[in-house]
Amino acid sequence: MVTALQTTRHADQRPLLRGRLLVFVAIALSALTLRVAVTSFTPLADQVGADIGFSSTVVGIFGMVPTAMFAVFGLVTPAIAVRLDLERTAALAMLLAGAGMLARALVSDVALMLALSAVALAGMGIGNVVIPPLVKRYFGDRLAMLSSLYIMLVQLGTVLPALVAVPVADRFGWRVSLGMWALVGFAAALPWLMMLRATRADVGARRPRAEAGAAPGRPWHSPVGWGLALMFGATSLTTYAMFTWIPKILTDAGSSTAFGGSMVALFALVGLAAALTVPVLCVRMVNPFPIVVMCAVCYAIGFTGLLVAPMAAPVLWVAAIGFGPSTFPLALTLINLRTRTPAGSQALSGFAQGIGYTIACVGPVLFGILHDASGGWGVPFAMLGCAVAVQVGAGWVACKPRLLEDSWTKSDSRR
Repeated sequence: MVTALQTTRHADQRPLLRGRLLVFVAIALSALTLRVAVTSFTPLADQVGADIGFSSTVVGIFGMVPTAMFAVFGLVTPAIAVRLDLERTAALAMLLAGAGMLARALVSDVALMLALSAVALAGMGIGNVVIPPLVKRYFGDRLAMLSSLYIMLVQLGTVLPALVAVPVADRFGWRVSLGMWALVGFAAALPWLMMLRATRADVGARRPRAEAGAAPGRPWHSPVGWGLALMFGATSLTTYAMFTWIPKILTDAGSSTAFGGSMVALFALVGLAAALTVPVLCVRMVNPFPIVVMCAVCYAIGFTGLLVAPMAAPVLWVAAIGFGPSTFPLALTLINLRTRTPAGSQALSGFAQGIGYTIACVGPVLFGILHDASGGWGVPFAMLGCAVAVQVGAGWVACKPRLLEDSWTKSDSRR
């Protein structure tokens, strides 16, 4: 088992971009696209609602659509990719993302805008699943570097739209602010479409020949699959709850609204540091479970600080919580490290993200319900503490040095 893992990690390296420049650009632009439909809308929700007429309830529905679409398309994308192949699926994903973002900026009907947002987010949900196996297919010899780049660009695509949405809307209007991100989606689709025009022999030369007959996998039969899915789910639940509620927690403690917003930005920016460091550490470690433990410690520090003395050192508390979701880049890196082939990576990616985002859907809502029911923050933070405990337990299972294909074979042989 360890020998197989070492073979996966230490494949002979060749110059990074030799014969791979186009796919490198495609992966980078796709990663940048995967969150822009979410964070370009949120800062403009009040302005858009005032213009076309929708209530705060509708804003809440818009807030639930991303995780719902990521969950649904996490589960169905492996089947789509088996029929189309990974490159065609990636091109479809980026075209859907671009078309949905452009079209929703042009309409004034609330239901239609919601539907078109769902189209854009469906494309991003598909992209979430297919990019990790594409990294494995084309850059199996550079997993640490490409995983870091991919995850960093996902984080950058989370932060940048939120920072520029309001200034662009103030100058050019909210439709331009929303619609301009469609250009990123279409730009990401272009190199995939160019690759599809290449001759079959040229594309095939880049792919491992053993892949053609590889089984897509059964991650639901494997402890590796369930460990990653639950770790991803617990991480995402906590992350989305904090994105939603950090401003309210701090304003209740006496901060300004602007300060609360800046702490959300800090929470997101810390993720960039994790994106750069965690994949590199993970690839170098036989069992990266200590990273999971350190994330739990960071959560404990930050949650305790926000609960007991939120304004004593809010920057410290939020920064600590920001390091907690380092299990997100860890999980995305393990999708490739714990699989033998791109087919296995594709199956594990869809299963882990589909289950994970399904769990994440309830995070912000349940946190708010528990706050309203208890009249304080202690009970909702206790709920997040339970999520962290699940994250640690699932991480213990997911981080063990074994391959998905071997673990489901053993599971099936006992049936």
